[in-house]
Amino acid sequence: QVQLVESGGGLVQPGGSLRLSCAASGSMFSIYTMGWYRQAPGKQRELVAAITSGGSTNYADSVKGRFTISRDNAKNTVYLQMNSLKPEDTAVYYCNARVVGMSYWGQGTQVTVSS
Repeated sequence: QVQLVESGGGLVQPGGSLRLSCAASGSMFSIYTMGWYRQAPGKQRELVAAITSGGSTNYADSVKGRFTISRDNAKNTVYLQMNSLKPEDTAVYYCNARVVGMSYWGQGTQVTVSS
């Protein structure tokens, strides 16, 4: 089983920045497509950003230009740099790993953007 552990969430003021990290277990990290999803109370979980094993990225329109996903295969870690944060970004952020029809989820980390 793949274990994913998110960190870096917290409370930040509008306009501020946070960097989320997701550390994965195992030796096959480099083959996974990694993604960040978020879910606010009463709303559906949505894709925020994803990065393939080849380094291709996708972003939700709502975060383009503000968020950047990256990965460090040597550290089995994927990051989400979040800049210019807005109250609408408040949610639990989940790390996801996917490969050949299998999907794994982290426990989530809370991001709250509030003044």
